[in-house]
Amino acid sequence: QLAKSPKENLNMGTLFRSEEMTNVQLYIPMEIAQQTVAELGDLGLIQFRDRTFVNEIRRLDEMERKLRYLRGQIDKAEIPIKTATASVYARARTHQEIDELEERLAEHEGRIQQMNTSQETLNKRFLELTELRHVLKETTIFFEE
Repeated sequence: QLAKSPKENLNMGTLFRSEEMTNVQLYIPMEIAQQTVAELGDLGLIQFRDRTFVNEIRRLDEMERKLRYLRGQIDKAEIPIKTATASVYARARTHQEIDELEERLAEHEGRIQQMNTSQETLNKRFLELTELRHVLKETTIFFEE
């Protein structure tokens, strides 16, 4: 779906059904599809509807979920993070970069989940030991009397 003018580009993120658009169908050779879509996306004048990449979209949604989880853990731990500049987000990523990012996200998520589980186990064990120490202290007082 194409916006009618570059001015509409500013509001591209807020598309409504009532906005005037033109529906076009593009046939792009696979060899240049990623570069072409990236360039068109950078223009901000187009919205894509592609049913053939549903699995890829689901994969990216899962990566986004992992990022939200990691962000939540960072916020929970009150760890300051440095925000990236806009230029970091300015280009489309290659399949290899996305694969590497997916792998790193999975590793980090797994490690964080393992650390959370370990922390819960340690906290539970600490409470048990504190309770036992209190019981020993009370029994010692009882037997000394």
